[in-house]
This record gives sequence, structure tokens and C-alpha cells, in this order.
Amino acid sequence: MATTQHQSTKHDILQLLLKQAQATAQELAETLDISPQAIRRHLKDLEMEGLIAYNSVQVGMGRPQHVYELTTQGREHFPNRYDEFAISFLDTLTQTVGHEQVSQILHKQWQRKAIEYREKVGKGSLKERVEKLVELRKTEGYMAEWYLLESEPLDTNNHERYILTEHHCAISNVAESFPSVCGHELEMFGEILEDCTVERTHWIVNGEHRCGYLIIGGNREQPPPNPPCTGG
Repeated sequence: MATTQHQSTKHDILQLLLKQAQATAQELAETLDISPQAIRRHLKDLEMEGLIAYNSVQVGMGRPQHVYELTTQGREHFPNRYDEFAISFLDTLTQTVGHEQVSQILHKQWQRKAIEYREKVGKGSLKERVEKLVELRKTEGYMAEWYLLESEPLDTNNHERYILTEHHCAISNVAESFPSVCGHELEMFGEILEDCTVERTHWIVNGEHRCGYLIIGGNREQPPPNPPCTGG
């Protein structure tokens, strides 16, 4: 039983670091509601396993704090091995028909995905659709979440603004070899939320710890009848 609990706590630590990018032992202890002593034992184990590493950061006049983050091996702890075949297949396809044809094929695949998502997301409020979209992404292996942004003072139209964040990309290895799939993904979100503007804010392929999208909806009080579809 104790071993199972230890493994569960370690997995929780890895998930938090994947989501937050970095954290101190005290922050992890407070979030997971366990003692700092216990969290440090788990951190030491994870460090010895090569799943996490730390940097010493000076805060004020006190002792330097250890700020922990996932290593590459730690990120690979989250399953995404199924895309190895996809990379090999796309490489072979590119050699056979060329980059342009492969790009067209990928574009059609994302268009099909957009139609599938749009049917499942439905036609509710923007908040309901964003929430459903995030749930769909979660079922496909993306550690996705969303939150509402407050309207900016200069936004006289009172637009709804949401951030959709994906802390773990289920196709990250594919995206590294074929970054165009990320562009198609951005277009897909624009087609799913066709009354919105969708912009990329963060990109894992660029070395950031998450992918992020800003979703800007129509006027809350008087939404336009047929607003344009803007995919970013």
C-alpha cells in the first residue's frame, strides 16, 4: 500500500511540474497537501531517477531555493510513443510523394478533425463550447485546461476572451518533425469556433513548456448575426 501511495504522489509531482513548468518543494507540498519533508524525499527519488532537475535561485537574503522542473526524460514519462509510427509513416510518405502533397494531406486530415469536433462541441455559448473542446482534447491525451480573461478597459465591445492551454501535447514528436501540423491545428480551432478569432500565445515546439491559444468571441450583449471566421 505504501509503495502504491509513493508512486501516486510521485506521479502527482510530475504532473504538477508538467503543468506549472517549475516549482519549489514548499509550493509542491502546499499544493499536494503533504509535509515538506515527505515532498523532499519524493523529489530526491525523482531526481535520482533522472525525471527532474533543479536550479538554485537566490531569494532575498536567505538561503538559495531549489526550483524543480522536468527533464526531457521526465516529459517522456508521459505516454506518447504511439506517434513513432506516425513520424516514420510521414517520412516515408514525404519521400514518396513530396512535401507539398503531404502538407495537403495533413490539411485535409485537420479539416476532417474540425468537422468532427464541431459536431461534438455543438452550438452553445462560447464558454460551453470552449469547455467541451477542452474535454475532447483531454480524452486524446492533451493536458488541456481553459480560463476566462477579464475584458480589457479599452475593449468597448466587451468581447469574451478565453485562454486554452495544453501542457502536454499528444503529438509533440510529430510536431517537431512536421511543425506544419501546429499551423493546421490553429486553423482547426478557428473552424471549430467559427465566430471567434483564435491566436497562438505559446508553442511547445519553440521551447516553451505549453501550447496556448487566445480565443476572442463576439460581443456579449449583441453578438453579430454572422461574424467572420478567423483562424489566426
